[in-house]
Amino acid sequence: MVEFAVKTLLADRGKMFTALVGVVFSVVLVNIQGGLFFGLIQKASMLVDHGRADIWVGHKKIHNVDFPRDIPRRWVHRIRTIPGVAHAEPYVVGVTQMTLPSGGFEPVFVVGVDERTLMGNAWNLSQGRPEDVRRTDGIIVDELEDDKLDRPRVGDLRELNGVRARVVAKSHGVMGFLVNPYVFTTYARAVAYTGKSPDRCSYFLVRLEEGVDPHAVCQAIRSRIPEVEAYTRDEYSRISVNYWMTRTGLGISFGAATLLGLAVGMIVVAQTLYALVLDRLAEFATLKAIGAKERQIVTIVISHALVMALAGSMIGLGLVVLAQRWFSSPRAPIAISAELALGSSLLVTAICIVSALLPYSRIRKVDPVSVMH
Repeated sequence: MVEFAVKTLLADRGKMFTALVGVVFSVVLVNIQGGLFFGLIQKASMLVDHGRADIWVGHKKIHNVDFPRDIPRRWVHRIRTIPGVAHAEPYVVGVTQMTLPSGGFEPVFVVGVDERTLMGNAWNLSQGRPEDVRRTDGIIVDELEDDKLDRPRVGDLRELNGVRARVVAKSHGVMGFLVNPYVFTTYARAVAYTGKSPDRCSYFLVRLEEGVDPHAVCQAIRSRIPEVEAYTRDEYSRISVNYWMTRTGLGISFGAATLLGLAVGMIVVAQTLYALVLDRLAEFATLKAIGAKERQIVTIVISHALVMALAGSMIGLGLVVLAQRWFSSPRAPIAISAELALGSSLLVTAICIVSALLPYSRIRKVDPVSVMH
């Protein structure tokens, strides 16, 4: 019956091609829109995901890594005495102005890391080394932000809050969710660049000894310092992402566009499969007349849907891979996971099956005797 179903599809190539285009369109749209959404939203937790800290400790009301509220630096000593803590270091995130050679200004996010451990430092360097940030007046900027920063080269000087800074290394693709470029430096210089008090910091980054339960340490930190909140890396990453998901229209806009495209594609598929079944009522009547059972008729109808869904999903995912390779970039990353690809294919398959079965009541009412006239 499956072979028969394939032959009946090929017999009407026009309708088959129309339905196939609808499936391919839906699969491509869902994956590209979803991939852009996940790629963009992951930038919101970039500092957390790449910070090499097991636990992030901050103000009681922390909700986004880029917008901290300062806490006393002296509290770090209480954290260091907790069993299982290997390192605990202050970390600064703040906004300041960079003075450019052209005379302009650019708001930047200054990130200050501990000079000894370099936890939370820049990653994916294209020029220089991470430890170069320890050099006099050293800062690390991203090469994809060159247009905003007047194309600095390694060794060039800039000013941050009126204090001299020297570009000692450059990263590639370290671009946050917001438009402000990241500038990485040491903790002491970050304090000067942002105008913060040396006695205050944004976070404590904690690295644990091997085998220690991070949740137990988080609870110990909260007990010892009730004024702070402590989260594991994964927890604070989700909190930072959820901040933008719930406080902006990002999720709604991407979701609405994806659902609209999916609906358009699936309407085309549904109409085509529906018409394909109705156009073959006489053929189904003939099958019934020669003794075909209801189960066999259903098998043919479902086979139509599965063939279209499988072929369309394979072609669509192939186009998605090409689009990801050609168009994905650090500015607009397309992050397509296996779960997204599989989920979109299963969703399209389910809709195809439902669309094909909608006219089944008409098939059941077909009188086999009608083909004898």
